[in-house]
Amino acid sequence: MSTYALTDSWTMTRRELAHWARQPVQVAVNLVFPVMLMLMFGYLVGGGRGVAGDYVDYLVPGMLALTMAFGLEGTMIAVTQDLNKGVIDRFRSMPMANGAILVGRSVADMLQSALALAVLVMVGLALGWRAHGGIAAFLGAIGLLLLFRFAMLWIGIQLALVAGKPELVQAVQILVWPVGFLSNAFATPEAMPGWLGTVVQWNPMSQTATAVRDLFGNQGGETGHIWPAVVWPLVLLAVFFPLALRRFARLSK
Repeated sequence: MSTYALTDSWTMTRRELAHWARQPVQVAVNLVFPVMLMLMFGYLVGGGRGVAGDYVDYLVPGMLALTMAFGLEGTMIAVTQDLNKGVIDRFRSMPMANGAILVGRSVADMLQSALALAVLVMVGLALGWRAHGGIAAFLGAIGLLLLFRFAMLWIGIQLALVAGKPELVQAVQILVWPVGFLSNAFATPEAMPGWLGTVVQWNPMSQTATAVRDLFGNQGGETGHIWPAVVWPLVLLAVFFPLALRRFARLSK
């Protein structure tokens, strides 16, 4: 990406960050929702099936991965609103790099996702969860989580551009729930029916959750899952990142 494109993308990122100050309730809800899920499954539902040992050690990494798949609708709706309100048309009249608006939205989303991870990690620590893999492994786990979020984000942006309207985004967002809950975030695949366990094991989010548990030194971690946790998001990015940029370029004509 050229310096020109990077400058334009950063300008669009600052625009999105300015929206945070005008929409503090939405930002707070996005941060509180995963915390509520963690507390609900940790205390109200609790005890994940097939999990031996301390369930919190299994749950927290799974919740971190699940959070990276949720909350996409905010960025998706913002993209469609810009398209329908004529904001994109005004930006088109400026000497701006193609796709800078989408990149700016994605960077702002990633910053909020990093903040959400920090909040969940602190809540996990308060619940008694600990990472035992060392600082390098900890940072590697956070990197895998953000890589997974980045891939999911561009899938969401592509779907938003195809949907074209905010009300349709809500229907598309429902598709994220099967990805999130058909995973090993809350229970082990071994405790599920054979066919379902196989589906869960192949879920990219399950690969990320298992790799993160391994790096954290937590219950349910398995060696050999780090590479799949890297390859899956990169494959998704290789498909959906250019698709989203091409779709946006066609809409810009």
